[in-house]
Amino acid sequence: MAEPLRVLVTGAAGQIAYSLLYSVAKGDVFGNDQPIALVLLDIPPMMTVLQGVVMELQDCALPLLKEILPTDSESTAFKDIDVAILVGAMPRREGMERKDLLAANVKIFKSQGQAIDKYAKKTCKVLVVGNPANTNAYITRKYAPSLPNDNFSCLTRLDQNRSATQVAQRLRVSADDISNVIIWGNHSSTQFPDVRHATVNKAGAVSGVYDAIQDDNWLKNEFIKTVQTRGGNIIKARKLSSAMSAAKAIADHMKDWWFGTKEGQWVSMGVTSDGSYGIVEGLVYSFPVSISSSGKYSIVQGLAVDDFAREKMDVTMKELIEEKDLALSDCQD
Repeated sequence: MAEPLRVLVTGAAGQIAYSLLYSVAKGDVFGNDQPIALVLLDIPPMMTVLQGVVMELQDCALPLLKEILPTDSESTAFKDIDVAILVGAMPRREGMERKDLLAANVKIFKSQGQAIDKYAKKTCKVLVVGNPANTNAYITRKYAPSLPNDNFSCLTRLDQNRSATQVAQRLRVSADDISNVIIWGNHSSTQFPDVRHATVNKAGAVSGVYDAIQDDNWLKNEFIKTVQTRGGNIIKARKLSSAMSAAKAIADHMKDWWFGTKEGQWVSMGVTSDGSYGIVEGLVYSFPVSISSSGKYSIVQGLAVDDFAREKMDVTMKELIEEKDLALSDCQD
């Protein structure tokens, strides 16, 4: 059997991690023949709660779970890890502005970037989930310069899953019948969920989503607004941010990043822009990506961008530039 994969989850006593850890430890993410060593990081006041999580994981009696290491020390947590899933962050509460959230969280991700740079394997794959995810990923990457840029990503798969579900419900099919939905830009209310290139498999016949729905007004207005505001609406309803659906999206993201995407299909990931589609180089921006079986992603090239899409893509890019500049000012050494 292979050596255990060291997987770090931060914010490990929180609600997203509680929904995620079982899937990781069971083999749903990295394969049913891959042993796992779970490293669980949280802040000192959460250590008692984290011990409860550890006990539950032990009581699951999962054959692939070879080690559980709970800690409040970054130097311990990031030592020789293969995967870092950075969930822990100041939680977003109802009515909280993203700029407030950014100021509270940016120093966390600076410190974790430095820990990755110092302690993690140079092959470590880093997924940033804590919001504002794109800019937190930018800061983490900035302070871990010894790792390649391609090793860093942020989560926009939740937005992709939300988009696919909205379309599937409209067409009365399953969400897995919808392919190649794109999330452009920021994981925020400026994101652009784009189904212009998406397809639907309906009773074995594949067609474009636009042709299948035949309602431009819905696709360009209500659909986009529903996806953009879904997180906020869940907070209003639950008084807590998305957890179960976020954990599922993390598992989807990491599984595809680990094993690759199907031929002819792509997924959305926040990755470092190389200038594709006119997006400022260096921003962490959500693009459609295809992923090889070895886990290397490539931004999908050559997709047509009409005036409507261009405007939406530029609006979310502008927000990311503003967030980046604010974050850098908060990170002054």
